[in-house]
Amino acid sequence: MNIRRLPVPVLRWATAATLAGGGYIHAQLYLDEYRFVHLIGPMFLLQASASFALAALLLWGTPPVLLRAAAAGVALGALGGFAASRTVGVFGFTERGLQPAPQAALSLLAETGTLLFLAVWQMVLSAHHRSARPSVTPPVRDRAATGTPPD
Repeated sequence: MNIRRLPVPVLRWATAATLAGGGYIHAQLYLDEYRFVHLIGPMFLLQASASFALAALLLWGTPPVLLRAAAAGVALGALGGFAASRTVGVFGFTERGLQPAPQAALSLLAETGTLLFLAVWQMVLSAHHRSARPSVTPPVRDRAATGTPPD
């Protein structure tokens, strides 16, 4: 598959969809289970709010690299929090496996999808920039200096 052919609007919409999907899952978990968990509940609400806001900004137009980096940071933060809550704990809060089900697995898919779409988007933009630059041709050397006979 040639990544140069992927249209940026498709990647923009896909990234926003996965980011908003992860935000929706965190909002649902906040409302259903985590709003009363000290410090963790507000972090779920912050994650959902940031995800929704960044998804809306992504849809607004082709975002600058800083906005794409913020979206990656939100997705990485969610994945990092997930990993920490299953290993060392977060503020004394720990969970096991893919609980709560199915939200934990869906959140992992959404956040990983966000990062995947952002990576492909960056590769497409880099490919477009490389192909848009004029090719640099080496300077023609003086034929007399190189000893090349004239045509």
